[in-house]
Amino acid sequence: MSHETTATRLRVRGETVAEYVPEPDLDPRLSPRPYLHPVRTLAGVTVTDILPEDHPHHLGVSVGVQDVNRFNLWGGRTYVRDQGYTWLEDHGRIVPESWGRQADNGFGQRLRWLDRSGQTLATEDRTVSAGAIAGRDDAWLLDFAYTLTAPADRDVTLGSPATNGRPDGAGYGGFFWRAAPGDTRVLTASAEGEKQVNGSTEPWLAMVGQSTDGAPYTLVFSGLGEGDQWFTRDGEYPGVCVALAYQRTLTIPAGGRISRRHRVAVVDGALTRDRLAGLS
Repeated sequence: MSHETTATRLRVRGETVAEYVPEPDLDPRLSPRPYLHPVRTLAGVTVTDILPEDHPHHLGVSVGVQDVNRFNLWGGRTYVRDQGYTWLEDHGRIVPESWGRQADNGFGQRLRWLDRSGQTLATEDRTVSAGAIAGRDDAWLLDFAYTLTAPADRDVTLGSPATNGRPDGAGYGGFFWRAAPGDTRVLTASAEGEKQVNGSTEPWLAMVGQSTDGAPYTLVFSGLGEGDQWFTRDGEYPGVCVALAYQRTLTIPAGGRISRRHRVAVVDGALTRDRLAGLS
């Protein structure tokens, strides 16, 4: 079943390594927003998932936040203090406004973050590119940058289930990668496993996985901004997020902006820790 309107393909060394869907046709409760899926290694192994049964609002590689001035731009149920996850009529969406540069290896785009009624909560300028990694024929690099700007007349406050009272390190929201189904493990330079890695601020985080057909792959994430923390899962589901409001809300003052730039090395094969640092 296709949920895309149009797709932009990213190519590295002549291979299509990712497809970007700018305006998917989805249930409003999923907080529709642009996403990359499928993302593949150079050998063709798919390393993202979309609309999984456990969390159907997870959309490949996307940017989403569960609390944007009290509107849900993450999708699914909203975490409400002293109540838990609750279905609310608070879902917004992220929609394209205009394209910038478009090429085989990347693009630029301006987007609007909208509330339930279609009013603008924030604007986003996004650039995405894919490139080869010098000296390697088993890996390529995704470069994903975005700037969020608040309206001139009001602040924008970003929050998460954690800032709204969830107690177990669920501070997700921001750049998020839902990995393909299959066995995964997460590690940093000094720790391994979800319990040890979740909430950390180390310079890089790796997810080593195996697709359902047994093909191994490695994803190496970098690019935490000031105040960001890693949010990750490798048990309930496989995913990695650069969390903007892991413990505290993040406020963009009226007319102000925040910028983030993340890099993800997409590698064929299961790398060991001593082979990871050079890819971050």
